[in-house]
Amino acid sequence: MTDSETLQPLVDEMWEENILPTLIEFLAIPSKSPNFDANWLQNGYLLQVVQLVADWCEQRDIPGLSTEILMIEDRTPLLYIEIPASEHGNQEETFLFYNHLDKQPECPGWSEGLEPFKGVRKGDKLYGRGAVDDGYAIFTKIAAIEALHKTGGSYPRCVGVVETSEESCSPDLPFYLDVLSERIGTPSVVFVFDTMSGNYEQLWVTMSLRSILYANLRVDVLKEPSIIANANGIVPSSFRIMRQLLSRVEDEDTGLLKPAFCQAEIPAERRSQISHIAADLGGEVFDNFVFADGVQPITDDPEQALLSCYWEPLLATVAQDGLKPLDNAALLLRTHTTLSLSFRLPPTADVYKVDEQLGALLTSKPPYNAKVSFEPYMHAQGWNAQPIAPWFEQAINNASLAHFGNKAKFWGSGGAIPVVSMLAESYPQAQFMVSGLVGPGANAHGPDEFLHIPAAKKLTCCLASIIDDHSHEVRQET
Repeated sequence: MTDSETLQPLVDEMWEENILPTLIEFLAIPSKSPNFDANWLQNGYLLQVVQLVADWCEQRDIPGLSTEILMIEDRTPLLYIEIPASEHGNQEETFLFYNHLDKQPECPGWSEGLEPFKGVRKGDKLYGRGAVDDGYAIFTKIAAIEALHKTGGSYPRCVGVVETSEESCSPDLPFYLDVLSERIGTPSVVFVFDTMSGNYEQLWVTMSLRSILYANLRVDVLKEPSIIANANGIVPSSFRIMRQLLSRVEDEDTGLLKPAFCQAEIPAERRSQISHIAADLGGEVFDNFVFADGVQPITDDPEQALLSCYWEPLLATVAQDGLKPLDNAALLLRTHTTLSLSFRLPPTADVYKVDEQLGALLTSKPPYNAKVSFEPYMHAQGWNAQPIAPWFEQAINNASLAHFGNKAKFWGSGGAIPVVSMLAESYPQAQFMVSGLVGPGANAHGPDEFLHIPAAKKLTCCLASIIDDHSHEVRQET
């Protein structure tokens, strides 16, 4: 079995000499997800990053490794990687690695000397769009296998699926999974490294992801604007009607969604995990947020804060249309108000059923017979992990202790990764390790996004240890 004293120096060297230079090349490519680049096909950046990673993989010292780039019917490109089992690895099982290479858009606010599409290393941090979401992930997985090969460790057959439309809710992935189904086989373990960590001092394993519905709610009252002096008191305000409609679904005091169809029972196991995390983190739960002077969080109870973030149904307004900017506020009664709404739902909620019921609730019998439309534009089905196998939990904890010095933490996420529910539906028998390095300050999707390099190296070692542990566990059972 590979020990940490052998593994860590090798992985450090691989990161410094092989991974970081290629990762910096990756960061320089503006491979924005299709939702943020209408000309993605003509621009060719998605294919460019896939080719970059494929070339890197083919240079690895891993016997039998093969890659294939698929780009079918003008769908976004996908990289398929296959690695045969090592000599002493389990020949009957398959581990699946999932990753994505598409990126969120630039956004303003980057610090001096930093740019979204320029890799900049400062000490332990590598800055650039896509550094932590999710460019690093495929490198950790392939490097873990290479490290096992070089140190005499064992691994089963491994396959990798690296897509380029995750930030657009993975519309092409189901097609490719179907095309590749026979080649992939039936994975026993799936690794997805694309989520949060509470710190950089241990492994953080996500056990649930929220369901999320994005929709535009629009209220129209006029075909053309009217001077307020004539219309006020006669024409109803579209903004006031919007407030009335939102009150149908949101408790104005607590922020919770009121309809029973938006709610779900929180499993006892998840409550217990969240309770332990809250006890460990304490006030650190609130440290990621820069509150305006005097503003207080919704609750000062860390446990309740995490329960709300991971499981309770809530609403956020993310954009608007119809309101004038302050420097152009003509005295007119506006024709309409539109809000882009994010409904954050429990992981076990059926997002498509909630969509139908919310639409009916918000559009039926509108005040003043106003014209109301509810138009969903993105669905993200949540996920709640099946019970973790004892060997898998032990292997994860052993790896975290060996390479981080602390046991792993199991928690939830307030975000959604639709691909996880897709993979869980495709491979219901598989164990899932959903993890990631979006820790304090990493700022995925925002300015100054960074990857914590020491944590990435340790995650690589952890993955190698987990895979090697599995091989020994299987041999003992047989």
